[in-house]
Amino acid sequence: MTHRFSDNVQFDYEIVVALGSAWRQGADVGEVLATAAAVADAGGQEWFDAWAALGRRVREEADRCAARGHAVSARDAWLRAAGYLGTALVGVDAVADPDKRLAEVFPEHRACFDRFLGSLRPPAEPVAIPYEDMTLPGYLISPPGASGASGRSPTLIVNNGSDGPVSTAWTMLGAPAVARGYRVLLFDGPGQQSTLFEHGVTFRPDWEKVVTPVVDFLLARPDVDPARIVLAGVSQAGYWVPRALAFEHRIAAAVADPGVVRVADSWWHNLGPELRGLWESGERETFDRVLEGAFAEDPALAATWRWRAKPYGIDAPSQLLAEVSRYDLAPVVGLITTPLLITDPDGEHFWPGASRELYDLLPGPKRLVRFTEAEGAHRHCEPMGRALFEQRVFDWLDGFCHRTAAAR
Repeated sequence: MTHRFSDNVQFDYEIVVALGSAWRQGADVGEVLATAAAVADAGGQEWFDAWAALGRRVREEADRCAARGHAVSARDAWLRAAGYLGTALVGVDAVADPDKRLAEVFPEHRACFDRFLGSLRPPAEPVAIPYEDMTLPGYLISPPGASGASGRSPTLIVNNGSDGPVSTAWTMLGAPAVARGYRVLLFDGPGQQSTLFEHGVTFRPDWEKVVTPVVDFLLARPDVDPARIVLAGVSQAGYWVPRALAFEHRIAAAVADPGVVRVADSWWHNLGPELRGLWESGERETFDRVLEGAFAEDPALAATWRWRAKPYGIDAPSQLLAEVSRYDLAPVVGLITTPLLITDPDGEHFWPGASRELYDLLPGPKRLVRFTEAEGAHRHCEPMGRALFEQRVFDWLDGFCHRTAAAR
């Protein structure tokens, strides 16, 4: 049976994610367990304060190490600090004056991550990706001694999920890719992290309008092999990755962790059939009134709803669900021809059954990879099975990138 660290489902999952990130030095197990024990029965304010305090303590230690010339210790501590500050933000909508606290802590989180990336060898390159009338912020991270055809390397585009910090996207996908010789592009798309918090840009369902400019940006660079661009995404990117593939065909292979067909399923799974019946019958005012009453009675539920709703920029529950319902792969899945690996973990609690459904719908090359509780690699995005995830997923991606390079 899976151990529970908190009665709050969201907080419990975030603790498990933090523990799993220790595999890529994104956390220290002792620091996580000590903080988790302190907030086991706590509310959002206590959660936010505890993780923010830990992040700031570790950041101060990183700064001291850097001042003393201990570059490796500083680098590792900056990454841990970024992760802990990102974990704090999960509870920000439960604190007093959440906008003020978000405006304080998010820049601290990103500054720590910037210091970490700047301490890599070679240092990461901050980039600005042209997108409509603005640019998307990102980082291009190269492996030591990157090489490839004509000096070009295979490149992995990392597509983050709905609300995770970029530091988690790094530990889940970026770090293992760099370790295997990939160049990695991390970026904030619409509704994600800095694009949302600092510019107010929200999600969009037609994610090809995001990925295509990213591919255009990479193809303009002399250090990217155009035949070896791959794409991988976690959590809600299990919708965005295949959605982009339906229209963007310059990607060699892709990964959806897990598969998602209808984003709204994760909302209805938690709301239950009675509320769904109200919404589908057209009784939207009643639907809103019932949910707002539930929020008034349960502040923790209200805070979690606000955190998940924030990237859509919509307050009214019925209007929010109408928008989320637009995120549906069924009308376009037949257009996907890119080889796609889909993870299928036991205990998937956001989109149960969706990985198999997406696999069955795909007309082109595909692979479904199971992760089981017996292996310790269960739950959404396999938080505690990172070594096994990396071996199975990147061995598959390597097959495409190495085969392409060998054919040249």
